[in-house]
Amino acid sequence: MAFDFAQAERGLGVESQEAQVIMPFVTLFAALLATTATMANRDIAAPGPQGPLKGSWTGPEGAKTPVVLMIPGSGPSDRDGNNPQGIKAAPLRLLAEGLAAKGIASVRIDKRGMFASAGAVPDADRVTIDDYAADTRAWIASIRKTTGAPCVWVLGHSEGGLVALTTAAADPAGLCGVIAMSSPGRPLAEIMKAQIHANPANAPLLAEADRVIDTLAAGRTVPASTLTPPLSMIFRDAVQPFVISLYAKRPAALAAAITKPILIVQGEADLQVTVADAQALKAAQPKAMLMLLPQVSHVLKTVEGDSRGANLATYADPNLPLAPGVVEAVAGFIAAHP
Repeated sequence: MAFDFAQAERGLGVESQEAQVIMPFVTLFAALLATTATMANRDIAAPGPQGPLKGSWTGPEGAKTPVVLMIPGSGPSDRDGNNPQGIKAAPLRLLAEGLAAKGIASVRIDKRGMFASAGAVPDADRVTIDDYAADTRAWIASIRKTTGAPCVWVLGHSEGGLVALTTAAADPAGLCGVIAMSSPGRPLAEIMKAQIHANPANAPLLAEADRVIDTLAAGRTVPASTLTPPLSMIFRDAVQPFVISLYAKRPAALAAAITKPILIVQGEADLQVTVADAQALKAAQPKAMLMLLPQVSHVLKTVEGDSRGANLATYADPNLPLAPGVVEAVAGFIAAHP
């Protein structure tokens, strides 16, 4: 699909007293694992619809090692969280490396039909959110079979968070829990409208954009040839069925149905998904832990300044580290739910 849409120790907006006790265990947790597991960085695969799904294993290997399956965000996002449309921040690769240093393994993946998983289906556009959830279940089964892990943590970034919520709500078997990072809490049609309206340059297109989004949200397609550029490219005919499946999901309702532990991590400077989304997920599932990270962008990096340009600059710099607290939040939550 082509459009995109630690202070745990330092008080980074933690909304659960549980976070006050999970972080002291992280260092001990990592030290114990380091004595029993070997580190690895290798390719890994799982069965796909018509060919293998491909990904990367990063971190220690051992039967007792916790494993995090990372689901990338929207559009042609790869296993690192990068996108050929200009996103080079590599947030998922950096998160995988940070977790490995704390004794936690991860598998980050290329989506069906894209990059190394291109052979899984002939057309990457012919997909639904439920298809991505089915692939997530295939990854969980494969990881458990090859490692002996009793369960797998599913971490979704951006749209990947919706995939993680969909997977866990439908069937929690084999899941340790869900980690939703920069993930939608409101219906995606509402979020996309807000994104388009937030840019003053889009003013001439707002009425048409709203009409298209409302039509797709109602389950009907719109001929792309009738749309004004760039809407005709954003809502290409080929991707409209996927967008309809996307708009049909209700993230808060999915969160409410999940019985496994949930961590919600949200940057307060996110231009794509807002604190309101994180709060909607938390309100729907009060047992979830919510961590708000000040001055953190959608790609989980610190924004220097308040300008839109400074925020977007974090999307293009792979050398910029993840914001303080991102790795610690995930590692601490996992350590608190062994």
